[in-house]
Amino acid sequence: MRGGRDNLDAIVTRFSEDKDFLSTVTGVTSGMKEQLVAGLSGSSRALYVAAFYRKVQRPVVFVTHNFNQAQKFTEDLLEFLSEDEVRLYPANELIAAEIAMSDQSTASDRIRVMSDLAKGFKGVLVVPYAGLRKKFMPCDVFQAAHLSLQEGQHIQIDDVTHRLTATGYTRVDMVERKGEFSVRGGIVDVYSPSAVNPWRIEWFDDEIDTIRAFDVSDQRSLERQGEVVLPPAVELFATAEELYQSGERLQTHLNERLQQTKDPKMKSQLHEEIGWEIEQFKQGLLFRAMSKYIALIYPNTHKITDYMPENTVLMFDEPSRIRESAKQMEREEAEWKTALLQQGEFLPDIDVSEEYEDLMIRLKQVKIYLTMFVRQVPHTHPQNIVNFITRAMQEFHGQIHALKAEWERWLKTGNRVVFLASNQERARRLQRVLGDYGMDVDLIEQNVSDVPKHPSVIIGHVQNGFEFPGAKLVIVTESEVFTQKQRRTRRATKMTNAERIKSYQDLKPGDYVVHVNHGIGKYLGIETLKVGGLHKDYLNIRYAGNDKLYVPIEQIDLVQKYVGSEEKSPKVYSLAGSEWSKVKNKVKSSVKDLANDLIQLYAKRQSTKGYQFSKDIPYTREFEALFPYEETPDQLRAIEEVTRDMESEVPMDRLLCGDVGYGKTEVAIRAAFKAVMDGKQVAILVPTTILAQQHFETFRERFADYPVDIQVLSRFRTKKEQNETLKGLKRGTVDIVIGTHRLLSKDVQFKDLGLLVVDEEQRFGVAHKEKIKKLRHNVDVLTLTATPIPRTLHMSMLGVRDLSLIETPPENRFPVQTYVVEYSGGLVREAIEREIARGGQVYFLYNQVQNIQTMADQLSALVPDARVAIAHGQMSEMELERVMLDFLDGEYDVLVSTTIIETGVDIPNVNTLIIYNADKMGLSQLYQLRGRVGRSNRIAYAYFTYQRDKVLTEVAEKRLEAIRELTELGSGFKIAMRDLAIRGAGNLLGAEQHGHIASVGFDMYSQMLKDAIEDLKGEPTEDTAKDPEVDLKIDAYIPNDYIFDERQKIEMYKKVRGLDEIDEVSELENEMVDRFGEPPLPVTNLLYLTRIRIYAKQYGVEEVKQQGQNVLITFRHTDVSGQRLIKLAHAFKNYVRLVPGKDVRVELKLKGLDESEKLEMLKRFLIQCESVLKQKGEIQHAAN
Repeated sequence: MRGGRDNLDAIVTRFSEDKDFLSTVTGVTSGMKEQLVAGLSGSSRALYVAAFYRKVQRPVVFVTHNFNQAQKFTEDLLEFLSEDEVRLYPANELIAAEIAMSDQSTASDRIRVMSDLAKGFKGVLVVPYAGLRKKFMPCDVFQAAHLSLQEGQHIQIDDVTHRLTATGYTRVDMVERKGEFSVRGGIVDVYSPSAVNPWRIEWFDDEIDTIRAFDVSDQRSLERQGEVVLPPAVELFATAEELYQSGERLQTHLNERLQQTKDPKMKSQLHEEIGWEIEQFKQGLLFRAMSKYIALIYPNTHKITDYMPENTVLMFDEPSRIRESAKQMEREEAEWKTALLQQGEFLPDIDVSEEYEDLMIRLKQVKIYLTMFVRQVPHTHPQNIVNFITRAMQEFHGQIHALKAEWERWLKTGNRVVFLASNQERARRLQRVLGDYGMDVDLIEQNVSDVPKHPSVIIGHVQNGFEFPGAKLVIVTESEVFTQKQRRTRRATKMTNAERIKSYQDLKPGDYVVHVNHGIGKYLGIETLKVGGLHKDYLNIRYAGNDKLYVPIEQIDLVQKYVGSEEKSPKVYSLAGSEWSKVKNKVKSSVKDLANDLIQLYAKRQSTKGYQFSKDIPYTREFEALFPYEETPDQLRAIEEVTRDMESEVPMDRLLCGDVGYGKTEVAIRAAFKAVMDGKQVAILVPTTILAQQHFETFRERFADYPVDIQVLSRFRTKKEQNETLKGLKRGTVDIVIGTHRLLSKDVQFKDLGLLVVDEEQRFGVAHKEKIKKLRHNVDVLTLTATPIPRTLHMSMLGVRDLSLIETPPENRFPVQTYVVEYSGGLVREAIEREIARGGQVYFLYNQVQNIQTMADQLSALVPDARVAIAHGQMSEMELERVMLDFLDGEYDVLVSTTIIETGVDIPNVNTLIIYNADKMGLSQLYQLRGRVGRSNRIAYAYFTYQRDKVLTEVAEKRLEAIRELTELGSGFKIAMRDLAIRGAGNLLGAEQHGHIASVGFDMYSQMLKDAIEDLKGEPTEDTAKDPEVDLKIDAYIPNDYIFDERQKIEMYKKVRGLDEIDEVSELENEMVDRFGEPPLPVTNLLYLTRIRIYAKQYGVEEVKQQGQNVLITFRHTDVSGQRLIKLAHAFKNYVRLVPGKDVRVELKLKGLDESEKLEMLKRFLIQCESVLKQKGEIQHAAN
């Protein structure tokens, strides 16, 4: 939570004493219907609303003209009020998008807010006008649909699942995202849109036994929860009967329309489109575009204000702007309806939302209009007009003497002055800087009830400061003093590594798999076969010539999912031929050479001495505090690793991987700071001129307060400037130089280079890489890359290059809102106009160079005001750079471009991406492109369009679906894992290895490389005592009625296979009980056999095999003392006898015992076997 809020109470109290403010409060309490409040701007509005809410103690609905404004206002409001008192309704402003596909991430936020309102929320609700005009289902119906469950309650499991389905939950095999539920026997897992974690509800008969939260990433239970309330999973639903009635009403509408229509083509379209929707209604099914018929389903729709108490006060933020937005939305909606009517997808006379004029008349609540200036607002009749005198705080841009002049004026006129800083470190810095200029301020860290008379610094954060003569109050934020971005405290999002990696490893029927001995085949699924009277599960794999291989499930570790290039299918081998072993040997020898190179490289590195940077560099803490964002945990770890490397005497060679926009640059900046403060020079090498320019800006901004000379070497600098820089580098006056491969030229000489940062190394050619190698001799090197490099490979590369990974996305506050839609001019125009209206820019991705000009002309015709530019790969490099730089400087609004959109170029102002024919692109490509927008703190939109009336191929549909679902940031790992894994590996190891990886699959390749390296290093490969063979005639498998879902079944088998300790077996048994309920006998047997396998392995047993009624146990004779074994056999008198022969064997006679007794006896015997093992000394002795 934010530290500022309690401290800012004093400001709220001070403001509440102002007479103008009190007159508006009196207005409301004395029953005035409308008032106009003018003169408040920016953050002072949030202060007014907070003070009003506190004073009047009535709920408030605050309406803004758009969502962006609502977000900013909410952030300010949360500084003055607690999180329990504020809600933001994230309405969808795009009418077409609202209907076509709700975006999952904001949909659950919307439901959470609706649910809170229905339960009687009485605080401040901030809502963009789009949310006020929206039609909602009746509040009482929505409220009644909440399902309350508690432990000990009697209710049938079927009743619960019916209720969940009826309120929009989707049934799946395994719950992974909000709005899903699954049923396994007497256990229901459900993920409510308003909960942080999903719930696991377990029944005993028809009574709820336990309710507990569980973790999505590993599906394990967390804390118990006595009761839960499950809100609906969608914003619009109805009973089967109501849906049927809606179908009837729609049918009537359709019949009227058909009578008026003369055009036969239109008639058939209407029949087809609307007919399908009627069919859905009549079958009682909820479908995606249903919300356009809300007025048919519920003739008495509600507005969001009907969800609030009756004494709510409505506040309108800039009514004239709201009116403009309303008109714009009504225009858009009319166009959208017309387009649908022409396509036969909609009927006239069905209202989708409220009209502005009617809405304002029908809202009967007390209204307060907030405007900047006193002016007549159309259709309003304020009974009280108050004009506050406030001044927005000016920006001082670090000109402290200008601030000093103002300071003197404020104090002379008796104002109380408060400076706001966003954390302690920054507050102290502000106090120090002001003190240096003779402005003495107190740092207030505890709560105060009133604003202190003496100027002070308080920890808090609002968008902008203001001067408020009425209450003699001045608020100045640190960003107005220093002009830099302020640091927002973030609410962390949780995304575990397990979740990222899981879907990449999942085996589905139809996947290609690699069997260590038989090569690549196609996995068809798990089959339970009955062999010799026993049930057993097998993996069914098909090879060339329709050969089938049944792999017993206990050999599951011989089979890995094939990961190769996404585009082409691998070659499937036949079971008979020797082709596979040839391929394997070829890869093996090539891996050996590679391992050799890697080891030599490593040895050379270890023996070189580099510069050892000093530990504590002055000003580090201060420099870190100036970073305008909160560091992510991964970022902090990477910074720590880099610092450690620089402080050691071995030269650093670290590779930093992280997705686009994950804050790699900041890590480099911290390293550069350390080097410069220790008197060394820093070179930063980037692949393109534009990136050089961008890094230059970023570095300059971060080092603004320090005497560090930063220069750029690239084509954009004149000859004279370049020469100056070169001289400076040689003399040592230039501290940091950023440049393209120009830095590698012979004429570049450094006086004392200490750190080299290479950005996107894979984009330099071979010749350049050789030059970089020369540069990096005993200099610390940090390489940055955005291509995720797969984990397994790191293991083997570890000795060669140190690796840091940044996998947590920066808290970008809002994931990209992603829509998958048919391409239509209307939609594109709306999207571009909306982005330009908020001062942003648009990327339009069109991947055909030959028609790109035509496309650009079409866009210019659609949006005449937009300035459109073109970029594609056939332009010369100079031309391309010129266009990109102009676009960066805001010369153009829309860039129509092929996929060349420079990876790594950061244009924070581009927050809308439109992709033409998105179905033709690969997943990781789409993901990377989507990563180009949403780089600032605005909400960003991505529209993936495909051609009208085009049937998408199944693959394309899956791809687009995946992208839409993975709107959380950081899902790049989930998507990119497969595709980029391969590319990343290719980059790291060189091109010819790429082919080998494709031929044996990625995991197997990594394993081979790891073995080769260990082999050459002479390290003993880990002591992998072979698993003992356990062959007992009992049913030990996982039946379908216990775990039906194949994916989870394989996961469980893999876990069983991986168990090495006895405690782990009980742990896994607990997990099974937790996730799937009490295990049936075959599963208990499976776990029993696992225990037997573990004991056998620990106590020197090679084989446990059943023969008739007896069990034969064979020991590794090197490990066992014969005398002790004889002694043990005596202890089990009638049951155990030694079998003569060259092997050490024991026979257990189990005749007359039932199955569980047999297992128990066997287990008891094996536990005792610990006593027969030879001690270490005895083994040595025996060996001599």
